[in-house]
Amino acid sequence: MIKVIFVDVDDTLLSFSGYVKEAMEKGFRKFGLKPYTPGMYPVFERINTGLWQSIERGGMTLPQLEKVRWNKIFSALGIDFDGPTFERYFRRQLFDSAVIVPGAVEMLEYLHARYTLVAASNGPYGQQMHRLEIAGMKPYFAHCFISEQVGTDKPGRAFFDFCFRTLHESGFPDLAPDETMIIGDSLTSDIAGGRAYGMHTCLFDENGKKANGGDLPADVVIRRLTDIRTVL
Repeated sequence: MIKVIFVDVDDTLLSFSGYVKEAMEKGFRKFGLKPYTPGMYPVFERINTGLWQSIERGGMTLPQLEKVRWNKIFSALGIDFDGPTFERYFRRQLFDSAVIVPGAVEMLEYLHARYTLVAASNGPYGQQMHRLEIAGMKPYFAHCFISEQVGTDKPGRAFFDFCFRTLHESGFPDLAPDETMIIGDSLTSDIAGGRAYGMHTCLFDENGKKANGGDLPADVVIRRLTDIRTVL
């Protein structure tokens, strides 16, 4: 029986992609760069995803990512501008961003009435906590496990070790991985990490592009967050 639900933050509860498009458009205008066009976002997504996957494999740290991210993106876009300067702008804007994914609040309300919820996110602790707070989501969570505070990232086993150790010390002394589920949009950090630890997994595949093929990548795949009602 499932007792605790782990919920990812970026692009599961809060739309990181929606924020990025807005920040790029405003930032390019602010710094006098060439106008943002929709075709630029896939470039950001490809480079940013590759950098985060490097963090997940242990090949890079978050501070290292922040030093090189926008230099790489600008190089690919043919823009001559200082990446770290734009990174500082980007981080300031993200701190106050809370673009809620459709159905996220309804999902949290439904699950909170039935299970203990914990947030599980890679990223800076203060930033992620502030975003959850301004989105009105913090009260739903018994714990918020953010990689900067935990000291390691999803999908590493050490991340989940920390989470379960905390839960064992705070009301769930005998909680086993198969009594938990992780809900998230990332096949690598959420689904692969949870599955390797023995947790049930639920992939949020909003565009239906991640679950194509024969074998399902997760125990459950949902296209809308409110579809969780059919699962739990």
